Amino acid sequence: MAAMVRSAVLSGYVDQALSLGIDPMLILRSVGIGAAAVSASDTWLPTAAVDLLLERTARETNCEEFGLLLAERRSLANLGPVALVAREEPDIRSALQIVLRHISLHNEALRTRLTQADSLTTIHVQAAPGASLGRQATELTVAATCRILRELLGQQWHPLSVCFTHGAPERRSDAYGILGPAIEFEQSFNGIVCYTHDLDAANPLADPLLRPYAREYLRSLTPVGESAAEQARAIIETLLPTQQCSAATVAARLGIDRRTLHRYLARSGETFTTLLNATRLDLAHRYLTHHDRTLTVIATELGFSELSAFSRWFRHHTGHSPTHSRAPQHSKASESSPGVHR
Repeated sequence: MAAMVRSAVLSGYVDQALSLGIDPMLILRSVGIGAAAVSASDTWLPTAAVDLLLERTARETNCEEFGLLLAERRSLANLGPVALVAREEPDIRSALQIVLRHISLHNEALRTRLTQADSLTTIHVQAAPGASLGRQATELTVAATCRILRELLGQQWHPLSVCFTHGAPERRSDAYGILGPAIEFEQSFNGIVCYTHDLDAANPLADPLLRPYAREYLRSLTPVGESAAEQARAIIETLLPTQQCSAATVAARLGIDRRTLHRYLARSGETFTTLLNATRLDLAHRYLTHHDRTLTVIATELGFSELSAFSRWFRHHTGHSPTHSRAPQHSKASESSPGVHR
């Protein structure tokens, strides 16, 4: 089934396209999106069509920063039902985790996660399995995340760095200012790096009296039994660098007990151990493909206390060492094989 996205993602599209001197309706029709779809915020559209629309519009207008211009119109409210819950969380970290964990209620093609290493936290933005994100959709998503964080932390806040896997633009216009002063291209991931303590700040939008009602509303939208493995995997990715990734902790994050988690996972043919190992292997191969992390750093991010423990585990599951996987021929093979943009 094709991934879908709420039409709120195109908020401001018509006005932005008109300001650049083109007829937005012609391009919308060319990708199979009607005018009625962009006039409402809760219509669901194929993410592939929206991705094509953004890329085609950028090309037709010769505006390489089109996604960034759209992001300037974004706020937490654009996330619809997820925003209602996130705004009532007590601190920025909790609000952000709500957004990242339940982003599929807004865009089924997105998978986002939070990782922490010492004093730095990274917000990763990547496509879901089987989906893809073009340059415009990626920059729109990352820039919109920056906008949401400034809404919570104050307009003077800037991330330490914003990273993209794609190359730098031919020219860097003022639109890139939405991302802050430090932008890095051709990196191993798309996302935002900030100080961990930034996320410990109190959420100025929160009303503690409304919080229980907001969370109950979210639970009504996302019955955990239908996607327990997917939700648990996202939480595992978040917990691995803390070395506190246990079935009990993951279950608590889902608001259920450990036995219930095991029962839900069993329906998908999984156990907590198989899911943990699969998640680690996927991340390990992703990290080893690029050379921006040492093996010691990779071991830590995967939840191992020592490099030797990571090496033994990796050899057990793959039949060779992490160093062998990082060899040039493996990197080239990984880069040449079809995959999903991160």
